[in-house]
Amino acid sequence: MHTLLPFLLAMVAVIVLLNMWAAKLKIAYPILLVIGGLFISFIPGLPIVRIDPDLIFFIFLPPLLFQACWTVSFKEMKKWWRMITSYAFLVVFFTALSVAVVANHYIPGFSIALGFLLGGIVSPPDAVSTGAITKFVKIPKSTTAILEGESLLNDASSLIIFRFAMVAVGTGQFVWQDAALTFLWMVLGGASIGLLIAWLFVQAHKKLPTDAPSDIAFTIIEPYFMYWIAEQLHASGVLAVVSGGLYMSAKRLIFLNSASRIRGYSVWESFVFILNGIVFLIIGLELPEIVSGIRSKGIPLSTAIGYGALITVVLIVARMISAYASMLATLIFRPGVLPQIRTFKRMLFTPLILGWTGMRGVVSLAAALAIPVTLDNGNAFPHRDLILFITFVAILLTLVVQGLTLPYIINRWRPFDAFMNEESEEATKKEMKRGLKQHVYEHVKEKYANEANPHAGVQLFMKQWEERAKANDEDLMSARTKEIFTEILEVQRQYLTVLNENPKIDEEVIRQQLYQLDLEEERLKII
Repeated sequence: MHTLLPFLLAMVAVIVLLNMWAAKLKIAYPILLVIGGLFISFIPGLPIVRIDPDLIFFIFLPPLLFQACWTVSFKEMKKWWRMITSYAFLVVFFTALSVAVVANHYIPGFSIALGFLLGGIVSPPDAVSTGAITKFVKIPKSTTAILEGESLLNDASSLIIFRFAMVAVGTGQFVWQDAALTFLWMVLGGASIGLLIAWLFVQAHKKLPTDAPSDIAFTIIEPYFMYWIAEQLHASGVLAVVSGGLYMSAKRLIFLNSASRIRGYSVWESFVFILNGIVFLIIGLELPEIVSGIRSKGIPLSTAIGYGALITVVLIVARMISAYASMLATLIFRPGVLPQIRTFKRMLFTPLILGWTGMRGVVSLAAALAIPVTLDNGNAFPHRDLILFITFVAILLTLVVQGLTLPYIINRWRPFDAFMNEESEEATKKEMKRGLKQHVYEHVKEKYANEANPHAGVQLFMKQWEERAKANDEDLMSARTKEIFTEILEVQRQYLTVLNENPKIDEEVIRQQLYQLDLEEERLKII
């Protein structure tokens, strides 16, 4: 313990330093973390970091998925739900099937079941890697929404494939009827359990006398409860976290106060950053040990690298085919959904970008490390080290090759320039704020204009909203003025909630304004 704890603290320091370096170089930090972990692993005398396979999913997945639910645009997910579900389920299954067929044909001793196991591990793209890379380029909101929505659901579909493949490898048989019923329960049961537990937690937040620290503590344990209870009932823990997280995200204004929302945002951002950093660093740290494992099985390193490169090519090609097939199907069956994608350049590049954003990462690593060392009968799990090595190669190659070239492709060819209208977004913000101020002014005028002996603060508010200007005289902030100001903030939140129902308004713009209102409310408390 005295040796491991300083090493873990040093890992966090390395994660922070590599992230700062990545920001300076303008590349995605997962790339540097993986490469940095690989170099660090060659330092002699370092302790070996091992995580219990039974705990790997439980430690990392729930909070990562839960936090993603709070940042994704649910409105955009509903708009693009057909394409999102096709990528999250059909594309994942097609990718896993492609990997299974190729692995069974080209890798000696790989059965179809083992191929599906490998396919389930490497089929889901990593949301963290994609988000970190696309941060340095400008892509349309629709493309971002599809990628974000896909990332929430593809983990569940890939892990369902993983679970079925594990059963097939362990028992040597696969009953389709039982699998179909199990699949339905995992999907429907997982979503229902997540929604029920989320509703219970929302009620707890509302009825218990919680403050910001306790609210934040609750949000940290909530995804673990959702995941654990769903898994205990043999449903999908991932879908439980996703459904529950989306529900709680939509209700955040109801059960969390401004202090909990502001402080929780910072806490969760740091918490998830450290979790992601540890996982990506472990990818590099574990690789030398996996290499020694495949060598002990008599597999030459060059051969194993060839297998990893082959599977990586299959992943990229399968996703590319799926991206163009999805675009073609949408244009044929739902042409009204894509009114702007009528130019040949964007029709060519949109599927290319969607297909090239298939970097693998956290979920693939967690699934690979979750493979048990032995089967239930005590025999060694077949090709476990090779599966781990192929997974590591796929993560490395997709992160480095696709991660480094994606910004270049977008910046070099600029396929979306004609559709990235920054002036339109700025105009939307101005129009929203103009409507917000007018709405507040009318509310104040109607309710307080005829109040007997109005406070100086009230008069100031009348003038403030009428002139569209912000008051600077804090001396007028009496208790009554603060009460009215707090009410005005709530009126603005209600206005923004209604405005968010407009499909033309970007939900991120609404969230930014809501965050500003939270900051205003917290500033008001200390005046």
